[in-house]
Amino acid sequence: MAQTDPATLEQILAAAAEASGPAAAATPAERAAWLVAVADALDANADELTALANAETHLPVSPRLQGELKRTTFQLRLFGEVLEDGEFLGATVDHADPAWPMGPRPDIRRSLTAIGPVLVFAASNFPFAFSVAGGDTASGLAAGCPIIVKAHSGHPELSARTGQIVKEALAAAGAPAGIFDVIYGQPVGVAALNDPRIQASSFTGSVPGGRALFDIASARPRPIPFYGELGSVNPVVVTPAALAARGEAIAKGYAGSFTLGAGQFCTKPGLLFLPEGHGLEDTLREAVAGIAGQAMLNDRIAAGYSEGVDKLRGVSGVEVLAEGGGQGPEFTPTLFATTAKSFLADADTVREECFGPASLIVTYTDQAELISLLDIIEPGLTATIQGEESDADWVRPILPSLTKIAGRLLWNDWPTGVTVSWAQQHGGPYPATTAPTSTSVGTAAITRFQRPIAWQSFPDALLPEALQEANPWQLPRRTDGRR
Repeated sequence: MAQTDPATLEQILAAAAEASGPAAAATPAERAAWLVAVADALDANADELTALANAETHLPVSPRLQGELKRTTFQLRLFGEVLEDGEFLGATVDHADPAWPMGPRPDIRRSLTAIGPVLVFAASNFPFAFSVAGGDTASGLAAGCPIIVKAHSGHPELSARTGQIVKEALAAAGAPAGIFDVIYGQPVGVAALNDPRIQASSFTGSVPGGRALFDIASARPRPIPFYGELGSVNPVVVTPAALAARGEAIAKGYAGSFTLGAGQFCTKPGLLFLPEGHGLEDTLREAVAGIAGQAMLNDRIAAGYSEGVDKLRGVSGVEVLAEGGGQGPEFTPTLFATTAKSFLADADTVREECFGPASLIVTYTDQAELISLLDIIEPGLTATIQGEESDADWVRPILPSLTKIAGRLLWNDWPTGVTVSWAQQHGGPYPATTAPTSTSVGTAAITRFQRPIAWQSFPDALLPEALQEANPWQLPRRTDGRR
């Protein structure tokens, strides 16, 4: 796909700025209708889209791409439900109160509004759910923001076709012209990020790429929010009791999780903490040997994976526990093992994310040593405990260490499943994300693209509908401190 030329980029940016007002002023019901229209159009073209995705990413049509497209249209419709619910506006009314303890209080009313045009950098590993019509596009449109997507170079034809479908569906549903478009080329994305009309940006990808864009967004004359999801090692802790009760099942589950999708999930578990003398070596070797070779998304990712594996091979005290013989385009898993002492001695290398079907086992002698390990690993998206109900007293002291480094904690589950729901949190301290107070998955993602405005002493007729006394949209509101 040809790089977007400067004249076209200017037209797209100008149109997005022009659409910003009408998009923000649209009612929740109108925006919900836009999202449903997009979801319906994507579903209607599912066969064509999944075939394009398969050709460009090597991901299988069934069940992977079909399931991912279903997830994509589901989250579009779910944000329609968010709009119907109305709580996303955070409408709050404080009536004038001459007896307020701080002194007479004026009438103040607060709600959230669309932040303005948003630039979305699409991801490579999820060509639907985190790409052109993915969660950032869905949440941004739901917030009332025009969306410009910088397409990922790993699936340009799919991006172009998806973008065409989305644009046509939005136009047919009555959305403002210019509310959505797609641009191509890394320099073009940087130029758009620097443009003063862009008011927020999101990204899913590597630490170096995301950090570079974050720095650009922060260095603008008027910095903007940048929501980058970068890297994560997603540790898994196995307690002694869980090892004794179901060690083999845990080993097999772990092998399935870190190799799922050729290990190309941001939530892939990259570290497995096992009690010393666990005795699961043969089970793990057998489980890894049973994983068929899988093609990587593209040559660049395959090269990065090979480089990461080579770095781990070169670390003193790290041994290869199990590996397959496949090399590009088919890659088989590599499972490494080391001790706590060796891990602590070379933590900079062994704690880095290796994107692909590789993982590292670290053995620990006791709870205190485990905590020392958890306290030095990089923060990430998830942290998992495989434990028993009888483990409460053993697990409780390690929870502070886990809550410091992850946005989602799992108990007896695997992190590679990230459902889209009201309570979901997909984020974490840097380098997992550049904005640890936010999420890129789930209904709370809409708040990334909103900002609050308080209206003081305004006549009712000039207030936004969400704050008018009669509450014409029938929103859930906090009024004078009470819901």
